[in-house]
Amino acid sequence: MRGHDFVEKNIGVMIVLVVVAISFGALVEIVPQFFLPQTTQPIAGLKPLPAKELEGRDVYIREGCHVCHTQMVRPLRAEVERYGHYSVAGESVYEHPFLWGSKRTGPDLARVGKRYSDEWHKAHLFNPRNVVPQSIMPAYPWLYDNVLDGKHTADKMRALKAVGVPYTEEDFAGAAKAVKGITEMDALVAYMQQLGILLTHKR
Repeated sequence: MRGHDFVEKNIGVMIVLVVVAISFGALVEIVPQFFLPQTTQPIAGLKPLPAKELEGRDVYIREGCHVCHTQMVRPLRAEVERYGHYSVAGESVYEHPFLWGSKRTGPDLARVGKRYSDEWHKAHLFNPRNVVPQSIMPAYPWLYDNVLDGKHTADKMRALKAVGVPYTEEDFAGAAKAVKGITEMDALVAYMQQLGILLTHKR
């Protein structure tokens, strides 16, 4: 009891003990995740994003899509029923940075791939209210006007390879040609159309 009173009356000691307790809990809960195959190995069929989809992902980040749309379905019945299979760590091993997000002003996009046609996405991005009258999402008409030149696509791939994404020299060599002349709209739609398709509709 005296020890307990001592800790309560000495804020410095209490802070040190709280930090120790939290650190121990973090070690027990977090560190093992770095060594489990299901959190460190890609799921079956997962490949690095091709050049077009990689550029589309950068447009997605630049335009702040990840601010209003999460890409992480939690393992709760309501979410799985609405969006599809819950997100698993193996889907994101090539993601740098992660785009899981935490705010759902709009719906989660983790399983949006192939749910709508390319034309639907383009109409929606050009003016969301054309297809969803009650939408509060901003319009992105300039994506039709912005054209990619591919000058830095290979550099982006090399940077990702440095952190473990298995791009090849063949990927680097063909990167610029794969995206040169396409619009940012096409690249963004291509990125969205591959989201979650490896686990879509699985229960």
